[in-house]
Amino acid sequence: MSGLLKDLLSLVLKIAFIILIFILLFTFLFGILRSSDPSMAPAVKDGDLVLFSRYTESGYQARDAIVVERDGRKEIRRVIATEGDVVDITEDGLMINGSLQQEQEIYQQTDRFVGGPEFPLTVPSGELFVLGDSRRAATDSRIYGCVKIEDTSGKVMSVIRRRGI
Repeated sequence: MSGLLKDLLSLVLKIAFIILIFILLFTFLFGILRSSDPSMAPAVKDGDLVLFSRYTESGYQARDAIVVERDGRKEIRRVIATEGDVVDITEDGLMINGSLQQEQEIYQQTDRFVGGPEFPLTVPSGELFVLGDSRRAATDSRIYGCVKIEDTSGKVMSVIRRRGI
């Protein structure tokens, strides 16, 4: 009986160790977020699960989907411009550093919002200009301005569709 008890205790310790590893991984290296707004459709739809990496030592680049924390909520947005870039929204569309952007997966015109920041806008050091993919439905840098890098939680790694499951 002692051997069985010893094996059972060993199994419980192994399971506890594995659970501890998962808790540590998803506390410090990764995160999971359920998307609750339509701002990133069609790339990330309302109800999708998003796996993101908290490790962003290499920084963010234009086109990265990231998790931004605003007003106590986490939301997913796409990096359009990084520090030093000049962003302008004209009648022709979105311009970065004087070049008109051809965004293949964006199906709506990028418009300015009344009361938003003045354009052209130079992205300050330590900040990002972010937009939602669904430009008409998104609340993004056209409304609240640039986002501080310290207000980001990480870079999106994977999207898991939850609809219909």
